[in-house]
Order: sequence, then C-alpha cells, then structure tokens
Amino acid sequence: MTLEKVPRRTLAPLAGEAPRPEAGAAAGRRAAAERGRQAPSALETPRYLGARRRRPAASVAIRAAVPLLLAAAWWYGTDSGAVPPDVLAGPGAVLGALGELVATGQLGDYLLASARRAGLGVLAGGGLGLLLGVVAGLSVLGEELVDPVMQMKRAVPFLALVPLFISWFGVEETFKVVLIAVAAAGPMYAYSYLGVRGVDRKVLEAARGFGLTGPRLAFGVIIPTALPNILMALRICLSVSLTGLIAAEQIGATEGIGYLVTLAQQYYRSDYMVLCIVIYAVLGLAIDLAIRGVERLAMPWRGQVAAR
Repeated sequence: MTLEKVPRRTLAPLAGEAPRPEAGAAAGRRAAAERGRQAPSALETPRYLGARRRRPAASVAIRAAVPLLLAAAWWYGTDSGAVPPDVLAGPGAVLGALGELVATGQLGDYLLASARRAGLGVLAGGGLGLLLGVVAGLSVLGEELVDPVMQMKRAVPFLALVPLFISWFGVEETFKVVLIAVAAAGPMYAYSYLGVRGVDRKVLEAARGFGLTGPRLAFGVIIPTALPNILMALRICLSVSLTGLIAAEQIGATEGIGYLVTLAQQYYRSDYMVLCIVIYAVLGLAIDLAIRGVERLAMPWRGQVAAR
C-alpha cells in the first residue's frame, strides 16, 4: 500500500496531529462512569460530634448524688455512735440549732449583715482588680507599673494585714469591708490580666480599623472577649470573700455568720459550729449556681465549644 492510499485519520498520529477534544471528553466520561460503578451504593452516617446534653432532672440528680452520700455518711456516723456528739454534732442537733436561730430572727439579721459586708468588699476589690487587670493587659507601661505591685500583694496573705488594718481603721465596718476588698482584688486582677492578654491581636486591629479606641474599645471588644476569665475571677472572688468575712467578723463584730462562729467556739456549741459550716457551704453553692446562670446568659455558645 502506498502512502497516498492510507486514510487521513490513520496518518494523524504519525504526523503529530493533536487528539480531538471529543475523544478526551468521552474517555473522561467513561472513567467517571467506571468510578461510579465501583463506589459504594450508600453513604455512612457520620458520628455525632456535638454535645449531648442530659435531661435537667438527670443532671440535678447526678450533681446532688455526692452531697447526699456525704450527708448520709454524716447521719449514720453520728446516729450509730461511731462519731461522738462532742466531736461532731449530728443532723438532728444542727437542725435544732437552725430552728432556734430562725425562731429568734437572728439568722436573717446575721445573713443580711454578712451579705452587705461581702457585697461591698467584692464590689470595691473586684472593681479595682478588674480595672488594674485591663490596664496592665493593654499597655506595656501599665504592666510595668501595676504588675510588680500586684505580684507582691498576691504573695502576702491578706490575713497578715489584719493587725495593720486594725491600727488604721479600727474594728468597725470599714476594717471589715477593706479586708474583704483586699482579698478579692488579687484573683480578679490575675484572671482579668490573663483574659485581656489572651485577646486576639487581629480582633483589636479590626476594632481600631472601625474607629474604636479608649473606653469604647475596652468595653466594646476587650472585656466581652475576656468575659470567661472575668466570670471565673468573680467566682473565685466571691469564694475568697467568705474567708475574709470569717476573719473580719471575728473581730469587733456583734452580728454576722463569723460572729456566730465565735459565739459557738466560746460556748463549745458544736451544733452551731457545724451549722455555720453548712451555711457557708450553701452560700458557696448558691454563688456557683448564680455565676453559672450568668455564664449561660452572657455566653450561650460556651456549652458547644468542647466535646463533652
């Protein structure tokens, strides 16, 4: 066969002619169809990665399980005689002491007095600690001026300041509020400082790009971003304030839960001693529940952050 009689499409590869686009598209369709026949017929349902929340009743039951077990062990130990009454008063004696305080009206007066002192102290100390934490977290100059003093203050136990405060303020209400304020300022400063330092720099640059500066930047961007740390600091401040409250109300006080502890110690009333411990425990639980409620209202997304 001569070269002139060979069909043109047979000579195309020999002459270096590019393959037609139709041929490449057809080959691609055939390959896709082949992959489709090899693929599984049904997709698997992915595993749920979100947070599966328990029912409220189940959550409350689980939370109350350990305290109820401790209360049952306390009741059994005192009722069976394994724990002498002079060492630890039983639940019946504690309930009797509670009934006495309620009947005389002293319980409400003591709670109100302690709540007023603790509230004023936490408001003053927590507010100052929050302000100093924001200043130290935002500014290098502020950190250099504030942080060394606060670190020295944190190293000094606030109970060591009691004699000095008594010489300055006496034993009246001012002494008690100042002592609680000093106890609450440290945790609020530390957590606020860490929260402000943890704010993403890109967020700050974007906020400054929209014209936010000074107080508008602090209250509009920085504090809301550091809110988880601030709420944790508030929880710790309120718990520490109870310790300061006991120390403050045992000196020159005529009302308050700490004053009741002093009376129980003087008259060797173990039932009142245990009652004061139970009251402080209930107050701590109420504080924790209140802060949790604020967290759910202010940060509803926090429950969906981590797998639980």
